[in-house]
Amino acid sequence: MKAILMTAPGGLDVLKLAIIAEPALPGPHELLVRVRAAGVNPLDTKIRKLHFFYPDNLPAILGVEGAGVVEQAGAAVTRFHPGDEIYFFSNGLGREPGAYAEYTVINEEHAARKPSNLSMAEAAAVPVALITAWEALVNRAALKSGEKVLIHAGAGGVGHIAVQLALARGAKVAATVSGNEKADLVKGFGAELSIDYREQDFVEEALRWTDGRGVDVVLDTVGGATFCRSFRAVRTYGRIATLLSTPCELADINHARLRNISVGFVQMTAPSYLGDAEARRAQTRILEQGAMLFEQGKLRILLSAVLPLDDVAAAHRIVEEGHTSGKVVLRID
Repeated sequence: MKAILMTAPGGLDVLKLAIIAEPALPGPHELLVRVRAAGVNPLDTKIRKLHFFYPDNLPAILGVEGAGVVEQAGAAVTRFHPGDEIYFFSNGLGREPGAYAEYTVINEEHAARKPSNLSMAEAAAVPVALITAWEALVNRAALKSGEKVLIHAGAGGVGHIAVQLALARGAKVAATVSGNEKADLVKGFGAELSIDYREQDFVEEALRWTDGRGVDVVLDTVGGATFCRSFRAVRTYGRIATLLSTPCELADINHARLRNISVGFVQMTAPSYLGDAEARRAQTRILEQGAMLFEQGKLRILLSAVLPLDDVAAAHRIVEEGHTSGKVVLRID
């Protein structure tokens, strides 16, 4: 089968197209999946450059999310049958082979039925963004109906799903963006307010939007100064969920303490890396609930580029540039 091998940590040139043997089922609860598409994420580019999870395991096949068809099911598998269309978040951290290949093997508990109204490419782009947004807004921030949430980078891969998920939960949404095109995009998804962070102060705009009170929740997908300044946009006893680890100045921390702001950290790869089976099953339940929201028309996925597997270097380059709306996907014919 065709697969993309990462031969060493480094630049784009370490990603090599190779012909290798098809994987065999290693256990009774595993699925052999014919991969039709694989999502490409900032996480993939970071692993390619640093290989920090499993540095001694090379070559590695990256790709933590994908969609495809069950080719073969282990003897103890109960949730799927050959021919079923699935999507998944599984492997690809540099140890077990990921989705940058024609076939991969995953545990049945890490897959969910593909939303029937999504193409394979669309479905492959969903798992990381959906699980991340869900864990941030639902699990960490406990976003409630009627609350106001500020989502940073609302047109991005996680951001545009988070905007829609917040709306599906009955919240009102403001989103930071860059430029008119992305402003129109987030408004098209239902955001009440778009804030061009290059031209506007998001703290001032958020306070104006809430009559000086501050938003109930912030989802920080950016980090750095954006995260630290976000404390000033949050109401007393408000919540911030962040995807990054950012040190802040003492003045920012004291402002958060004065307002009794809660901060929740989101690292959606933690259950996989730490071997937390129960948390992994919870992430699969997010995919199952998300599939229903897609089929009900409450969620849509935006693709910024769909490239063939052979163009994996171009896909990584696009993601690393960081200016895209939506997700980048590899098509595996």
